[in-house]
Amino acid sequence: MKILITGGCGFLGSNIAYGLKDKGYEIHLLDNMSRNGAEQNLQWLQENISLQFHHTDIRNAQKVEDTIAAIKPGAIFHLAGQVAMTTSIKNPRLDFETNTLGSMNVLEGVRKHSPDTVVIYSSTNKVYGDLERYSFEEKEKRYAVSERPMGFNELEPLDFHSPYGCSKGAADQYMLDYARIYGLKTIVFRHSTIYGGRQYATFDQGWIGWFCQQAMIQKGNPEAEPYTIAGNGKQVRDVLHAADAMRLYISCIEHADKLCGNAYNIGGGMHNSLSLLELFDLLGNQLGITLKYTQLPPRESDQKLFVADISKISSRTGWQPEVDKATGVKLMLEWLKSL
Repeated sequence: MKILITGGCGFLGSNIAYGLKDKGYEIHLLDNMSRNGAEQNLQWLQENISLQFHHTDIRNAQKVEDTIAAIKPGAIFHLAGQVAMTTSIKNPRLDFETNTLGSMNVLEGVRKHSPDTVVIYSSTNKVYGDLERYSFEEKEKRYAVSERPMGFNELEPLDFHSPYGCSKGAADQYMLDYARIYGLKTIVFRHSTIYGGRQYATFDQGWIGWFCQQAMIQKGNPEAEPYTIAGNGKQVRDVLHAADAMRLYISCIEHADKLCGNAYNIGGGMHNSLSLLELFDLLGNQLGITLKYTQLPPRESDQKLFVADISKISSRTGWQPEVDKATGVKLMLEWLKSL
């Protein structure tokens, strides 16, 4: 079988590509190489696995269509996209063209040339909006919401906020509608936080990796300037290590018939949830330091809490996260130290 990974040189794409090693698949990566770390990830992959690389922008409809027509992949992991909320607010057209039109290009390529292809789309919890209809309780180091003790499931009403939420949400819905109208084999994963090796994080995206970097800077230089955080640090997300995300995506190849035409909330679950302040405690304990930071105003459209209820995906595949948050952060630090 041939596998195409859009955004294949990004963080999640490179982990999935490596996870396919020695499984007998013909691996194709499509990427425009615009993301921080893409060059390093491609070089690492080319040194470790057999692959074919297509230097293409997901916004180029003809090139995307031609690539799909030539490969006719058994599965597409559609990960390419604009991933930063802040960038979407600064440049909403780029965000729309990348996330919505780029996804349409993939769908049309499949519809016209490879209708039996399974398409697994990386969506986001941002399709549920700010969730301000809930009563959040502010505790010492985190927010909590008593109405959702296991997290939020897929019955949560869609409520797109921000250009990023709109562009990803529109693509999310197109994926599901192409299953209904055209019979395509599409699967939507609405992700919470994913982290781990090969993630070249920035201030705008990849918060676990970014704060791990800042902690290591302070460990190496106690006189380093404090880093900044947006808001009070009590915002909560459930965190999913890349190894667990990789296992899930690859399992879709064998479970596709049970999954197609549906959306699934994907994350580490309540037991793997962290606020910023709790992450700082975890990092401080692992590195033996007290972290220094200053506060900025909250980010626009930042959810106080999102934890994925993963019951639906677990019931259909048997998948469960295996890497706990403390181990995952330790692995993240070890990867950063290896650079």
